[in-house]
Amino acid sequence: MKLIKLKPTSNGRRHQLNIQKNLLSKKNKLVKTIVKGIHSFSGRSSVTGRITVRHKGGAVKHLFRLISFSNKTSNGIVVVIMYDPARNAFISLNFDLEKKIFYKTLSTTSVLPGSLIYCGLQKPDLKLGCRTTLKNIPTGSIFHSLSLNPKLLTKYARSAGTSCQLIQKSIKTSKVRLPSGVVLDVPTNSFGTIGVVSNAEHSLVCIGKAGRNRLKGIRPCVRGIAMNPVDHPHGGRTNGGQHWVTPWGIPTKGKPTVKKKKNYE
Repeated sequence: MKLIKLKPTSNGRRHQLNIQKNLLSKKNKLVKTIVKGIHSFSGRSSVTGRITVRHKGGAVKHLFRLISFSNKTSNGIVVVIMYDPARNAFISLNFDLEKKIFYKTLSTTSVLPGSLIYCGLQKPDLKLGCRTTLKNIPTGSIFHSLSLNPKLLTKYARSAGTSCQLIQKSIKTSKVRLPSGVVLDVPTNSFGTIGVVSNAEHSLVCIGKAGRNRLKGIRPCVRGIAMNPVDHPHGGRTNGGQHWVTPWGIPTKGKPTVKKKKNYE
């Protein structure tokens, strides 16, 4: 996909950069059984109605596409690649040739409609879009949608343009470099999809105006120094005479936030 720069007919369109989506399928309701309507509470409690997550609310109503993040054995073919309003990566509609069902997965870069994809424990022909365990993937390979156990769902490298790299492999554990740069020890029977998540140009998009963020459900963020002292420790144009903190007084810079390493075996 390539970027499109709009004509400067207004201030909101002057610096906009959009991704060309004319190659994607427009039949998003092709299989209605894996599409459902959702009721968004927009960062509020479903019981009390109070704000529990700041800067969320007012998004455009959309349907939710059910994506398969499991590691069940399947042998399918990519039917179409489509846009998903609930995530920044593209998704693909696949047809399982054995179970005769449709299912949706995250689309891999350069995997086009008509490509054959595989998911399972057996060692397949290593090509883009195939999902298997790390022991079947060569060292140094690039993959995405990492799950820490065959029974668990995908947890890492699900965003647009992200990928992991298999650094070292042994009998029980393997070292994987995550998109953040952290090297993680994971079991060798963990699953991964060969390739990079689609829509890598998403980071180059320029929204151009605040109204597009409001349509996505992102509300304005007010600086703490612009508030009153009763609303924020930084309020009153004085910074409160202390280090940078959150509205609840927790330090935001310099304090370690990474928890101790967990053992996933």
